[in-house]
Amino acid sequence: MSKTMPTKVSTVSIFGIPFSKMGMDETVHYLTASIEAGEQHHVVTANPIMVMAALENPGFAKVMSRADLIVPDGAGVVWAARYCGSPVAERVTGFDLMHRLLKEGEKRRWRAYLLGTSQDIIESAAEKLQLQYPQVKIVGYRNGFFTSEQDEEIIEEIRSLAPHLLFVARGMEKEGWNADYKEKLGVPFIMGVGGSFDVVSGKLKRAPGVFQKMKLEWLYRLLQEPSRYKRMLALPKFVVKVIRNKENVTKPTPLA
Repeated sequence: MSKTMPTKVSTVSIFGIPFSKMGMDETVHYLTASIEAGEQHHVVTANPIMVMAALENPGFAKVMSRADLIVPDGAGVVWAARYCGSPVAERVTGFDLMHRLLKEGEKRRWRAYLLGTSQDIIESAAEKLQLQYPQVKIVGYRNGFFTSEQDEEIIEEIRSLAPHLLFVARGMEKEGWNADYKEKLGVPFIMGVGGSFDVVSGKLKRAPGVFQKMKLEWLYRLLQEPSRYKRMLALPKFVVKVIRNKENVTKPTPLA
């Protein structure tokens, strides 16, 4: 594959957040070329919950503004872009993007590091991903429960192992860690993957095809984790906000 990088990614602004308009295949091609060229990319897979969090929290909005690429993970983002007349190609989920890049890593013998969630889940996810992608070397993994005093130690460990891919599952609230330490880590590709390790490990099940087709993956997740109901309240708020502000939703107003 050519290492020539696209000069500019076409985006649509949703309440100031620049979402990539690329579909999955184009995104994978773009990022593969970036990784092969040694270019650094901090990728955020964003959904309506994150959009609402950015609107309500200037600190989180600033984190989002520092991302190198934001892909439309949530069906609500795809709907909003289409509703406002500037559609994205399709939904690009973090779970699927992770697997697509690992498939690319199979061809290129890439190295990967997994960071986040609990120790038992990350161990299980690492073992299963290594079996699924034997030509990708899982060079390391650790749980996501560490303090700021441990940051330098963890950064040095990851840097010394020189992975091509760093997948992080520490929650939306910790996305700033990825942005803050991108340069120190020196990893070509860094992406938060939400609950992907939970699914890979088998702790959670991914929504069946019928839920995915009906854009109800959020409901399936809620049924498995009822404690997430407060966070899910942002979804109807997002829909109402888009409908009420249709003329202004896609104006490229900076978040921070």
